Amino acid sequence: MTQTTSSAGLALELRDVRKSFGKTEIIRGASLAVKQGERVALIGPNGAGKSTLFNLISGRMPVSSGEILLNGEAIHGKKPYDINRRGLARSFQVSNLFPRLSVFENIRCAVLWSMGQRYTFWRFLTDLTAVNQRAEEVLDMIRLRRKRDTSVSLLTYAEQRALEVGVTIAGGGNVILLDEPTAGMSKSETANFVRMIREVTEGKTLLTVEHDMGVVFGLADRIAVLVYGEVIAFDTPENVRANERVKEAYLGSVLAESQAAEAGV
Repeated sequence: MTQTTSSAGLALELRDVRKSFGKTEIIRGASLAVKQGERVALIGPNGAGKSTLFNLISGRMPVSSGEILLNGEAIHGKKPYDINRRGLARSFQVSNLFPRLSVFENIRCAVLWSMGQRYTFWRFLTDLTAVNQRAEEVLDMIRLRRKRDTSVSLLTYAEQRALEVGVTIAGGGNVILLDEPTAGMSKSETANFVRMIREVTEGKTLLTVEHDMGVVFGLADRIAVLVYGEVIAFDTPENVRANERVKEAYLGSVLAESQAAEAGV
Protein backbone atom coordinates (compact mmCIF):
# COMPACT_ATOMS: atom_id res chain seq x y z
CA MET A 1 0.00 0.00 0.00
CA THR A 2 1.38 3.34 -1.04
CA GLN A 3 0.83 6.05 1.60
CA THR A 4 1.88 9.66 1.45
CA THR A 5 2.26 11.88 4.48
CA SER A 6 0.88 14.87 2.58
CA SER A 7 -2.41 12.97 2.16
CA ALA A 8 -3.03 12.66 5.91
CA GLY A 9 -6.64 13.49 6.70
CA LEU A 10 -7.71 13.34 3.05
CA ALA A 11 -10.29 10.86 1.81
CA LEU A 12 -9.86 11.62 -1.89
CA GLU A 13 -7.07 13.44 -3.70
CA LEU A 14 -6.53 14.26 -7.36
CA ARG A 15 -3.08 15.45 -8.43
CA ASP A 16 -2.79 17.08 -11.86
CA VAL A 17 -5.17 14.54 -13.41
CA ARG A 18 -5.46 14.64 -17.18
CA LYS A 19 -7.57 12.70 -19.65
CA SER A 20 -7.34 12.88 -23.42
CA PHE A 21 -9.37 11.20 -26.14
CA GLY A 22 -7.07 11.21 -29.11
CA LYS A 23 -5.80 14.77 -29.47
CA THR A 24 -8.67 16.22 -27.45
CA GLU A 25 -7.87 16.90 -23.80
CA ILE A 26 -11.04 16.70 -21.68
CA ILE A 27 -9.54 16.90 -18.19
CA ARG A 28 -6.68 19.39 -18.14
CA GLY A 29 -4.70 19.08 -14.95
CA ALA A 30 -7.49 18.79 -12.36
CA SER A 31 -6.36 18.83 -8.73
CA LEU A 32 -8.63 18.35 -5.73
CA ALA A 33 -8.18 17.43 -2.05
CA VAL A 34 -11.32 16.28 -0.24
CA LYS A 35 -11.10 15.90 3.53
CA GLN A 36 -12.45 12.87 5.38
CA GLY A 37 -16.10 13.40 6.34
CA GLU A 38 -16.49 16.37 4.00
CA ARG A 39 -19.41 16.93 1.61
CA VAL A 40 -18.27 18.38 -1.72
CA ALA A 41 -20.40 19.39 -4.70
CA LEU A 42 -18.82 19.32 -8.16
CA ILE A 43 -20.44 21.87 -10.46
CA GLY A 44 -19.76 23.28 -13.91
CA PRO A 45 -21.31 23.85 -17.32
CA ASN A 46 -22.32 21.01 -19.62
CA GLY A 47 -19.22 19.55 -21.26
CA ALA A 48 -16.94 20.65 -18.43
CA GLY A 49 -15.81 17.05 -17.82
CA LYS A 50 -17.72 16.24 -14.62
CA SER A 51 -18.84 12.76 -15.70
CA THR A 52 -15.41 12.03 -17.13
CA LEU A 53 -13.83 12.99 -13.82
CA PHE A 54 -16.20 10.63 -11.98
CA ASN A 55 -15.28 7.86 -14.42
CA LEU A 56 -11.57 8.44 -13.76
CA ILE A 57 -12.02 8.40 -9.99
CA SER A 58 -14.11 5.21 -10.02
CA GLY A 59 -11.80 3.42 -12.46
CA ARG A 60 -14.20 3.20 -15.39
CA MET A 61 -11.66 5.14 -17.46
CA PRO A 62 -7.86 5.20 -17.16
CA VAL A 63 -6.15 8.53 -16.54
CA SER A 64 -3.81 9.82 -19.24
CA SER A 65 -1.54 11.21 -16.54
CA GLY A 66 -1.66 12.33 -12.93
CA GLU A 67 -2.53 10.59 -9.67
CA ILE A 68 -5.74 9.70 -7.81
CA LEU A 69 -5.51 8.69 -4.15
CA LEU A 70 -8.21 7.14 -1.97
CA ASN A 71 -7.50 7.37 1.76
CA GLY A 72 -3.85 7.98 0.90
CA GLU A 73 -3.56 4.99 -1.45
CA ALA A 74 -3.02 5.36 -5.19
CA ILE A 75 -5.99 3.92 -7.10
CA HIS A 76 -5.43 5.19 -10.66
CA GLY A 77 -4.98 2.22 -12.97
CA LYS A 78 -6.99 -0.12 -10.75
CA LYS A 79 -10.21 -1.86 -11.79
CA PRO A 80 -13.58 -0.45 -10.61
CA TYR A 81 -14.31 -3.46 -8.40
CA ASP A 82 -10.88 -3.15 -6.79
CA ILE A 83 -11.47 0.55 -6.07
CA ASN A 84 -14.91 -0.29 -4.67
CA ARG A 85 -13.41 -2.82 -2.26
CA ARG A 86 -11.04 -0.12 -1.02
CA GLY A 87 -13.97 1.97 0.15
CA LEU A 88 -15.34 3.98 -2.79
CA ALA A 89 -18.95 3.60 -3.91
CA ARG A 90 -20.60 5.34 -6.85
CA SER A 91 -24.10 5.90 -8.21
CA PHE A 92 -24.89 6.64 -11.86
CA GLN A 93 -27.13 9.03 -13.83
CA VAL A 94 -28.75 6.03 -15.53
CA SER A 95 -30.51 3.52 -13.29
CA ASN A 96 -28.46 0.43 -12.40
CA LEU A 97 -31.26 -1.41 -10.58
CA PHE A 98 -32.80 -4.85 -11.21
CA PRO A 99 -36.38 -3.87 -12.17
CA ARG A 100 -37.92 -7.32 -11.65
CA LEU A 101 -36.51 -7.78 -8.16
CA SER A 102 -37.97 -6.26 -5.01
CA VAL A 103 -36.51 -3.27 -3.18
CA PHE A 104 -35.09 -5.55 -0.49
CA GLU A 105 -33.59 -7.97 -3.02
CA ASN A 106 -31.80 -5.14 -4.85
CA ILE A 107 -30.19 -3.96 -1.62
CA ARG A 108 -29.30 -7.51 -0.62
CA CYS A 109 -27.52 -8.08 -3.94
CA ALA A 110 -25.30 -5.07 -3.21
CA VAL A 111 -24.61 -6.23 0.34
CA LEU A 112 -23.74 -9.75 -0.82
CA TRP A 113 -20.93 -8.53 -3.07
CA SER A 114 -19.60 -6.10 -0.50
CA MET A 115 -19.36 -8.87 2.10
CA GLY A 116 -17.54 -11.20 -0.27
CA GLN A 117 -20.53 -13.54 -0.62
CA ARG A 118 -21.38 -15.18 -3.92
CA TYR A 119 -24.53 -16.86 -5.20
CA THR A 120 -24.38 -20.64 -4.69
CA PHE A 121 -27.13 -23.15 -5.40
CA TRP A 122 -26.54 -25.01 -2.11
CA ARG A 123 -26.95 -21.98 0.15
CA PHE A 124 -30.25 -20.19 0.75
CA LEU A 125 -30.01 -16.39 0.91
CA THR A 126 -32.41 -16.39 3.84
CA ASP A 127 -29.70 -18.17 5.88
CA LEU A 128 -27.25 -15.30 5.47
CA THR A 129 -28.14 -13.48 8.67
CA ALA A 130 -25.50 -10.73 8.48
CA VAL A 131 -26.39 -9.94 4.86
CA ASN A 132 -30.11 -9.74 5.56
CA GLN A 133 -29.56 -7.64 8.67
CA ARG A 134 -27.43 -5.12 6.79
CA ALA A 135 -30.00 -4.97 3.97
CA GLU A 136 -32.77 -4.23 6.50
CA GLU A 137 -30.67 -1.43 8.03
CA VAL A 138 -30.15 0.20 4.63
CA LEU A 139 -33.86 -0.17 3.89
CA ASP A 140 -34.64 1.94 6.96
CA MET A 141 -31.93 4.49 6.14
CA ILE A 142 -33.41 5.25 2.71
CA ARG A 143 -36.98 5.30 4.10
CA LEU A 144 -38.33 2.52 1.90
CA ARG A 145 -39.40 0.09 4.60
CA ARG A 146 -43.03 0.25 3.44
CA LYS A 147 -41.89 -0.71 -0.08
CA ARG A 148 -39.67 -3.56 1.09
CA ASP A 149 -41.31 -6.27 -1.06
CA THR A 150 -42.38 -4.04 -3.94
CA SER A 151 -40.96 -4.67 -7.39
CA VAL A 152 -38.58 -1.90 -8.45
CA SER A 153 -40.58 -1.41 -11.66
CA LEU A 154 -43.53 -0.21 -9.54
CA LEU A 155 -41.60 2.46 -7.62
CA THR A 156 -41.95 6.17 -8.33
CA TYR A 157 -38.99 7.96 -9.88
CA ALA A 158 -37.95 9.51 -6.55
CA GLU A 159 -38.20 6.12 -4.83
CA GLN A 160 -35.98 4.54 -7.47
CA ARG A 161 -33.39 7.29 -6.94
CA ALA A 162 -33.53 6.65 -3.19
CA LEU A 163 -33.01 2.94 -3.83
CA GLU A 164 -30.01 3.72 -6.03
CA VAL A 165 -28.48 5.60 -3.11
CA GLY A 166 -29.27 2.62 -0.88
CA VAL A 167 -27.51 0.24 -3.28
CA THR A 168 -24.55 2.64 -3.38
CA ILE A 169 -24.12 2.81 0.40
CA ALA A 170 -24.99 -0.85 1.06
CA GLY A 171 -21.37 -1.90 0.83
CA GLY A 172 -20.32 0.41 3.66
CA GLY A 173 -17.86 2.47 1.59
CA ASN A 174 -16.51 5.58 3.30
CA VAL A 175 -16.28 7.68 0.13
CA ILE A 176 -19.53 8.11 -1.80
CA LEU A 177 -19.86 9.51 -5.34
CA LEU A 178 -23.38 10.55 -6.37
CA ASP A 179 -24.00 11.58 -9.97
CA GLU A 180 -26.87 14.11 -10.21
CA PRO A 181 -28.94 12.42 -7.47
CA THR A 182 -31.85 14.92 -7.55
CA ALA A 183 -32.18 15.28 -11.33
CA GLY A 184 -35.81 15.20 -12.46
CA MET A 185 -37.33 15.62 -9.00
CA SER A 186 -39.93 18.12 -7.85
CA LYS A 187 -39.04 20.72 -5.20
CA SER A 188 -40.66 18.72 -2.38
CA GLU A 189 -39.03 15.48 -3.53
CA THR A 190 -35.67 17.24 -3.75
CA ALA A 191 -35.97 18.67 -0.23
CA ASN A 192 -36.79 15.24 1.22
CA PHE A 193 -34.03 13.62 -0.80
CA VAL A 194 -31.39 16.08 0.40
CA ARG A 195 -32.35 15.38 4.01
CA MET A 196 -32.00 11.66 3.33
CA ILE A 197 -28.58 12.12 1.70
CA ARG A 198 -27.40 14.09 4.72
CA GLU A 199 -28.45 11.27 7.02
CA VAL A 200 -27.05 8.33 5.04
CA THR A 201 -23.69 10.04 4.42
CA GLU A 202 -23.21 11.16 8.03
CA GLY A 203 -19.59 10.44 8.94
CA LYS A 204 -18.73 9.57 5.33
CA THR A 205 -17.10 11.59 2.56
CA LEU A 206 -19.42 12.73 -0.22
CA LEU A 207 -18.58 14.00 -3.71
CA THR A 208 -21.66 14.77 -5.78
CA VAL A 209 -22.28 16.21 -9.23
CA GLU A 210 -25.29 18.49 -9.01
CA HIS A 211 -26.94 21.16 -11.18
CA ASP A 212 -29.56 22.38 -8.69
CA MET A 213 -27.88 25.33 -6.98
CA GLY A 214 -30.32 25.11 -4.08
CA VAL A 215 -29.10 21.59 -3.40
CA VAL A 216 -25.47 22.59 -3.88
CA PHE A 217 -25.53 25.52 -1.47
CA GLY A 218 -27.69 23.65 1.03
CA LEU A 219 -25.74 20.40 1.11
CA ALA A 220 -22.06 21.05 0.38
CA ASP A 221 -19.35 22.02 2.86
CA ARG A 222 -17.23 23.04 -0.13
CA ILE A 223 -17.85 23.44 -3.83
CA ALA A 224 -15.48 22.51 -6.65
CA VAL A 225 -16.08 24.35 -9.93
CA LEU A 226 -14.95 22.52 -13.06
CA VAL A 227 -14.70 24.52 -16.29
CA TYR A 228 -13.16 23.11 -19.48
CA GLY A 229 -11.54 20.28 -17.55
CA GLU A 230 -9.93 22.47 -14.89
CA VAL A 231 -10.89 23.11 -11.27
CA ILE A 232 -11.03 26.90 -11.24
CA ALA A 233 -12.28 27.20 -7.66
CA PHE A 234 -12.61 24.97 -4.60
CA ASP A 235 -13.96 26.76 -1.55
CA THR A 236 -16.90 27.24 0.81
CA PRO A 237 -20.33 28.00 -0.75
CA GLU A 238 -20.10 31.62 0.40
CA ASN A 239 -16.69 32.18 -1.18
CA VAL A 240 -17.61 30.40 -4.39
CA ARG A 241 -20.76 32.49 -4.71
CA ALA A 242 -18.64 35.64 -4.40
CA ASN A 243 -15.83 34.46 -6.70
CA GLU A 244 -15.72 36.73 -9.74
CA ARG A 245 -14.03 34.15 -11.93
CA VAL A 246 -16.72 31.60 -11.11
CA LYS A 247 -19.46 34.13 -11.79
CA GLU A 248 -17.97 34.96 -15.15
CA ALA A 249 -17.37 31.36 -16.17
CA TYR A 250 -20.52 29.70 -14.89
CA LEU A 251 -22.37 30.65 -11.74
CA GLY A 252 -23.75 34.02 -12.76
CA SER A 253 -25.77 32.69 -15.68
CA VAL A 254 -26.95 29.63 -13.73
CA LEU A 255 -28.20 31.69 -10.79
CA ALA A 256 -29.94 34.08 -13.17
CA GLU A 257 -31.69 31.17 -14.90
CA SER A 258 -32.68 29.71 -11.53
CA GLN A 259 -34.11 33.01 -10.30
CA ALA A 260 -36.00 33.52 -13.57
CA ALA A 261 -37.50 30.03 -13.32
CA GLU A 262 -38.63 30.65 -9.75
CA ALA A 263 -40.22 33.92 -10.82
CA GLY A 264 -42.00 32.19 -13.67
CA VAL A 265 -40.23 34.20 -16.36
